[in-house]
Amino acid sequence: MTIADNAGSGGGLTPGLYLIATPIGHARDITLRALDLLAAADVLVAEDTRSLRRLMEIHGVALGDRPLLAYHDHNGARMRPRLMADLEAGRAVLYASEAGTPMISDPGFDLARAAVEAGHAVTSAPGASAVVTALTLAGLPTDRFLFAGFLPNAGGPRKAVLRDLSGVPATLVFYESPRRLPEMLTAAQEVLGDREAAVCRELTKKFEETRRGHLSELAEHYRETPAKGEVVVVIGKGDSASVREIDLEHEVNKALETMSVRDAADFVSARFGVKRRPVYQLAMRLSDKGNEDGT
Repeated sequence: MTIADNAGSGGGLTPGLYLIATPIGHARDITLRALDLLAAADVLVAEDTRSLRRLMEIHGVALGDRPLLAYHDHNGARMRPRLMADLEAGRAVLYASEAGTPMISDPGFDLARAAVEAGHAVTSAPGASAVVTALTLAGLPTDRFLFAGFLPNAGGPRKAVLRDLSGVPATLVFYESPRRLPEMLTAAQEVLGDREAAVCRELTKKFEETRRGHLSELAEHYRETPAKGEVVVVIGKGDSASVREIDLEHEVNKALETMSVRDAADFVSARFGVKRRPVYQLAMRLSDKGNEDGT
Protein backbone atom coordinates (compact mmCIF):
# COMPACT_ATOMS: atom_id res chain seq x y z
CA MET A 1 0.00 0.00 0.00
CA THR A 2 1.30 3.46 -0.87
CA ILE A 3 0.39 6.99 0.17
CA ALA A 4 -1.22 8.70 -2.82
CA ASP A 5 -0.99 12.17 -1.37
CA ASN A 6 -0.10 13.88 1.87
CA ALA A 7 -3.40 15.57 2.57
CA GLY A 8 -5.87 13.80 4.84
CA SER A 9 -9.54 14.65 5.12
CA GLY A 10 -8.84 16.84 8.13
CA GLY A 11 -6.11 18.81 6.41
CA GLY A 12 -3.28 16.84 8.01
CA LEU A 13 -1.23 13.98 6.65
CA THR A 14 -2.74 10.83 5.29
CA PRO A 15 -2.30 8.06 7.90
CA GLY A 16 0.79 5.93 7.38
CA LEU A 17 4.53 5.68 7.99
CA TYR A 18 6.73 8.46 6.61
CA LEU A 19 10.49 7.87 6.29
CA ILE A 20 12.56 11.03 5.94
CA ALA A 21 16.24 11.48 5.15
CA THR A 22 18.18 13.79 7.45
CA PRO A 23 21.49 15.60 6.82
CA ILE A 24 24.70 13.57 7.10
CA GLY A 25 26.59 16.71 8.09
CA HIS A 26 25.48 20.13 6.89
CA ALA A 27 22.16 21.00 8.53
CA ARG A 28 20.81 22.69 5.39
CA ASP A 29 20.97 19.41 3.45
CA ILE A 30 17.34 18.65 4.22
CA THR A 31 14.50 18.86 1.74
CA LEU A 32 11.53 21.20 1.97
CA ARG A 33 9.23 18.18 1.86
CA ALA A 34 10.98 16.63 4.85
CA LEU A 35 10.46 19.85 6.80
CA ASP A 36 6.77 19.88 5.82
CA LEU A 37 6.39 16.31 7.04
CA LEU A 38 8.19 17.09 10.29
CA ALA A 39 5.75 19.92 10.91
CA ALA A 40 2.63 17.89 10.12
CA ALA A 41 3.17 14.34 11.41
CA ASP A 42 1.18 13.19 14.45
CA VAL A 43 3.98 11.11 15.97
CA LEU A 44 7.71 11.69 15.50
CA VAL A 45 10.16 8.80 15.85
CA ALA A 46 13.94 9.05 15.66
CA GLU A 47 17.00 6.88 16.00
CA ASP A 48 18.42 9.75 18.07
CA THR A 49 15.81 12.12 19.48
CA ARG A 50 18.40 14.72 20.45
CA SER A 51 19.65 14.98 16.87
CA LEU A 52 16.15 15.32 15.46
CA ARG A 53 15.11 17.86 18.10
CA ARG A 54 18.20 19.94 17.30
CA LEU A 55 17.50 19.75 13.56
CA MET A 56 13.94 20.93 14.11
CA GLU A 57 15.16 23.84 16.25
CA ILE A 58 17.61 24.91 13.53
CA HIS A 59 14.85 24.99 10.93
CA GLY A 60 12.15 26.46 13.15
CA VAL A 61 9.87 23.41 13.23
CA ALA A 62 7.90 23.35 16.47
CA LEU A 63 7.39 20.05 18.26
CA GLY A 64 4.44 21.30 20.27
CA ASP A 65 2.70 18.62 22.29
CA ARG A 66 3.42 15.83 19.80
CA PRO A 67 5.33 12.79 21.06
CA LEU A 68 8.98 12.41 20.01
CA LEU A 69 9.97 8.80 20.58
CA ALA A 70 13.31 7.00 20.36
CA TYR A 71 13.57 3.93 18.14
CA HIS A 72 16.94 2.15 17.89
CA ASP A 73 18.57 -1.28 17.97
CA HIS A 74 18.19 -1.63 21.74
CA ASN A 75 14.49 -0.77 22.11
CA GLY A 76 12.98 -1.57 18.70
CA ALA A 77 11.19 -4.74 19.78
CA ARG A 78 9.63 -2.89 22.71
CA MET A 79 8.64 0.22 20.72
CA ARG A 80 7.17 -1.40 17.61
CA PRO A 81 3.82 -2.39 19.21
CA ARG A 82 3.28 1.19 20.38
CA LEU A 83 4.01 2.59 16.92
CA MET A 84 1.93 -0.05 15.16
CA ALA A 85 -0.95 0.91 17.45
CA ASP A 86 -0.55 4.55 16.34
CA LEU A 87 -0.75 3.44 12.72
CA GLU A 88 -3.82 1.33 13.45
CA ALA A 89 -5.42 4.40 15.06
CA GLY A 90 -5.01 6.33 11.80
CA ARG A 91 -2.07 8.51 12.78
CA ALA A 92 0.74 9.77 10.57
CA VAL A 93 3.98 8.40 12.04
CA LEU A 94 7.29 9.88 10.89
CA TYR A 95 10.62 8.08 11.32
CA ALA A 96 14.01 9.78 10.91
CA SER A 97 17.41 8.09 11.05
CA GLU A 98 20.21 9.77 12.97
CA ALA A 99 21.85 10.84 9.71
CA GLY A 100 21.13 10.03 6.09
CA THR A 101 18.45 7.89 4.51
CA PRO A 102 16.41 5.44 6.61
CA MET A 103 16.98 1.71 5.96
CA ILE A 104 20.64 2.23 4.92
CA SER A 105 22.53 0.63 7.85
CA ASP A 106 19.69 1.86 10.01
CA PRO A 107 17.48 0.27 12.71
CA GLY A 108 14.24 1.52 11.14
CA PHE A 109 14.18 -1.47 8.82
CA ASP A 110 12.14 -3.65 11.20
CA LEU A 111 9.60 -0.87 11.75
CA ALA A 112 9.09 -0.30 8.03
CA ARG A 113 8.81 -4.03 7.38
CA ALA A 114 6.23 -4.44 10.15
CA ALA A 115 4.19 -1.55 8.74
CA VAL A 116 4.27 -3.04 5.25
CA GLU A 117 3.29 -6.50 6.51
CA ALA A 118 0.35 -4.99 8.43
CA GLY A 119 -0.89 -3.28 5.27
CA HIS A 120 -0.16 0.29 6.32
CA ALA A 121 0.86 2.94 3.82
CA VAL A 122 4.60 3.65 3.74
CA THR A 123 6.38 6.39 1.81
CA SER A 124 9.81 8.02 1.80
CA ALA A 125 10.94 11.62 1.43
CA PRO A 126 14.37 11.11 -0.20
CA GLY A 127 17.44 13.16 0.60
CA ALA A 128 20.98 12.91 1.91
CA SER A 129 22.82 9.59 1.71
CA ALA A 130 26.49 8.97 2.50
CA VAL A 131 26.58 6.12 -0.04
CA VAL A 132 25.35 8.21 -2.96
CA THR A 133 27.41 11.25 -1.92
CA ALA A 134 30.60 9.16 -1.83
CA LEU A 135 29.84 7.67 -5.24
CA THR A 136 29.48 11.15 -6.73
CA LEU A 137 32.89 12.17 -5.35
CA ALA A 138 34.97 9.01 -5.81
CA GLY A 139 35.57 9.36 -9.55
CA LEU A 140 34.82 5.66 -10.09
CA PRO A 141 32.13 4.11 -12.34
CA THR A 142 28.62 4.44 -10.93
CA ASP A 143 26.64 2.59 -13.60
CA ARG A 144 26.63 -0.44 -11.29
CA PHE A 145 27.52 -0.50 -7.60
CA LEU A 146 27.04 -2.67 -4.52
CA PHE A 147 26.72 -1.30 -1.00
CA ALA A 148 28.20 -3.80 1.47
CA GLY A 149 27.86 -1.88 4.75
CA PHE A 150 30.47 -2.55 7.44
CA LEU A 151 32.92 -5.44 7.07
CA PRO A 152 33.48 -7.78 10.06
CA ASN A 153 35.95 -6.69 12.74
CA ALA A 154 38.11 -9.80 12.71
CA GLY A 155 40.66 -10.33 9.95
CA GLY A 156 39.55 -13.81 8.86
CA PRO A 157 35.84 -13.07 8.47
CA ARG A 158 36.68 -9.72 6.87
CA LYS A 159 38.72 -11.43 4.15
CA ALA A 160 36.04 -14.06 3.70
CA VAL A 161 33.44 -11.39 2.94
CA LEU A 162 35.85 -9.63 0.58
CA ARG A 163 36.46 -12.92 -1.25
CA ASP A 164 32.71 -13.31 -1.70
CA LEU A 165 32.60 -9.82 -3.21
CA SER A 166 35.73 -10.14 -5.34
CA GLY A 167 33.90 -11.35 -8.44
CA VAL A 168 31.10 -8.78 -8.30
CA PRO A 169 31.30 -6.75 -11.55
CA ALA A 170 30.51 -3.45 -9.85
CA THR A 171 31.97 -0.64 -7.79
CA LEU A 172 31.94 -1.63 -4.10
CA VAL A 173 30.94 0.76 -1.31
CA PHE A 174 31.64 0.21 2.40
CA TYR A 175 31.20 2.07 5.65
CA GLU A 176 34.26 1.89 7.90
CA SER A 177 35.49 3.22 11.22
CA PRO A 178 38.60 5.44 11.09
CA ARG A 179 40.39 3.19 13.55
CA ARG A 180 40.05 0.11 11.35
CA LEU A 181 40.60 1.89 8.03
CA PRO A 182 44.27 0.94 7.36
CA GLU A 183 43.63 -2.74 8.10
CA MET A 184 40.50 -2.75 5.95
CA LEU A 185 42.31 -1.17 2.98
CA THR A 186 45.20 -3.63 3.32
CA ALA A 187 42.84 -6.61 3.47
CA ALA A 188 40.97 -5.30 0.42
CA GLN A 189 44.26 -5.02 -1.51
CA GLU A 190 45.30 -8.55 -0.57
CA VAL A 191 41.97 -10.09 -1.56
CA LEU A 192 40.75 -7.87 -4.41
CA GLY A 193 44.06 -6.79 -5.89
CA ASP A 194 45.44 -3.27 -5.95
CA ARG A 195 42.33 -1.63 -7.35
CA GLU A 196 41.56 2.04 -7.71
CA ALA A 197 39.66 3.34 -4.71
CA ALA A 198 38.60 6.43 -2.80
CA VAL A 199 38.26 7.20 0.89
CA CYS A 200 35.54 9.78 1.53
CA ARG A 201 35.63 11.27 5.01
CA GLU A 202 33.39 13.69 6.95
CA LEU A 203 31.10 14.21 3.96
CA THR A 204 29.35 17.63 3.80
CA LYS A 205 31.12 18.69 7.01
CA LYS A 206 33.81 21.33 7.59
CA PHE A 207 36.73 18.94 7.17
CA GLU A 208 35.36 16.93 4.24
CA GLU A 209 38.07 14.98 2.43
CA THR A 210 38.10 12.66 -0.58
CA ARG A 211 41.42 10.91 -1.19
CA ARG A 212 41.78 8.85 -4.35
CA GLY A 213 44.40 6.30 -5.33
CA HIS A 214 45.15 2.60 -5.37
CA LEU A 215 44.33 0.56 -2.29
CA SER A 216 48.03 0.17 -1.42
CA GLU A 217 48.59 3.94 -1.57
CA LEU A 218 45.55 4.69 0.55
CA ALA A 219 46.48 2.04 3.13
CA GLU A 220 49.98 3.50 3.47
CA HIS A 221 48.64 7.04 3.80
CA TYR A 222 46.15 6.20 6.55
CA ARG A 223 48.70 4.13 8.44
CA GLU A 224 50.91 7.21 8.60
CA THR A 225 48.06 9.74 8.96
CA PRO A 226 45.18 8.25 10.97
CA ALA A 227 41.75 9.25 9.73
CA LYS A 228 39.13 10.99 11.84
CA GLY A 229 35.36 11.14 11.53
CA GLU A 230 32.93 9.05 9.52
CA VAL A 231 34.36 7.17 6.55
CA VAL A 232 33.01 5.71 3.31
CA VAL A 233 35.33 3.55 1.18
CA VAL A 234 34.63 3.16 -2.54
CA ILE A 235 36.52 0.47 -4.48
CA GLY A 236 36.52 0.10 -8.25
CA LYS A 237 35.56 -3.16 -9.89
CA GLY A 238 38.21 -5.64 -11.02
CA ASP A 239 39.33 -5.60 -14.63
CA SER A 240 39.41 -9.24 -15.73
CA ALA A 241 40.41 -8.26 -19.27
CA SER A 242 43.82 -7.09 -18.06
CA VAL A 243 44.66 -10.24 -16.10
CA ARG A 244 47.70 -11.94 -17.61
CA GLU A 245 48.43 -15.66 -17.50
CA ILE A 246 51.56 -15.01 -15.44
CA ASP A 247 49.47 -13.11 -12.88
CA LEU A 248 47.03 -16.01 -12.61
CA GLU A 249 49.85 -18.52 -12.28
CA HIS A 250 51.45 -16.53 -9.49
CA GLU A 251 48.16 -16.18 -7.62
CA VAL A 252 47.21 -19.83 -8.08
CA ASN A 253 50.62 -20.97 -6.83
CA LYS A 254 50.24 -18.72 -3.81
CA ALA A 255 46.72 -20.00 -3.10
CA LEU A 256 47.84 -23.63 -3.39
CA GLU A 257 50.18 -23.11 -0.44
CA THR A 258 47.17 -23.07 1.90
CA MET A 259 44.23 -24.33 -0.17
CA SER A 260 43.09 -27.36 -2.09
CA VAL A 261 43.00 -27.24 -5.90
CA ARG A 262 39.24 -26.70 -5.84
CA ASP A 263 39.37 -23.91 -3.24
CA ALA A 264 42.33 -22.22 -4.97
CA ALA A 265 40.42 -22.20 -8.27
CA ASP A 266 37.32 -20.77 -6.59
CA PHE A 267 39.32 -18.08 -4.81
CA VAL A 268 41.45 -16.91 -7.77
CA SER A 269 38.64 -16.97 -10.34
CA ALA A 270 36.42 -14.93 -8.01
CA ARG A 271 39.20 -12.49 -7.18
CA PHE A 272 40.01 -11.69 -10.80
CA GLY A 273 36.52 -12.11 -12.19
CA VAL A 274 37.54 -14.78 -14.71
CA LYS A 275 35.96 -18.10 -15.66
CA ARG A 276 36.60 -20.85 -13.14
CA ARG A 277 37.26 -23.77 -15.51
CA PRO A 278 40.59 -22.53 -16.98
CA VAL A 279 41.75 -21.47 -13.52
CA TYR A 280 40.89 -24.94 -12.18
CA GLN A 281 42.82 -26.55 -15.03
CA LEU A 282 45.80 -24.28 -14.29
CA ALA A 283 45.62 -25.19 -10.61
CA MET A 284 45.59 -28.90 -11.51
CA ARG A 285 48.71 -28.49 -13.69
CA LEU A 286 50.55 -26.50 -11.05
CA SER A 287 49.56 -28.93 -8.33
CA ASP A 288 50.82 -31.88 -10.40
CA LYS A 289 54.05 -30.03 -11.16
CA GLY A 290 54.56 -29.31 -7.49
CA ASN A 291 54.12 -32.98 -6.68
CA GLU A 292 56.60 -33.96 -9.36
CA ASP A 293 59.15 -31.49 -7.98
CA GLY A 294 58.65 -32.93 -4.52
CA THR A 295 57.21 -29.73 -3.09
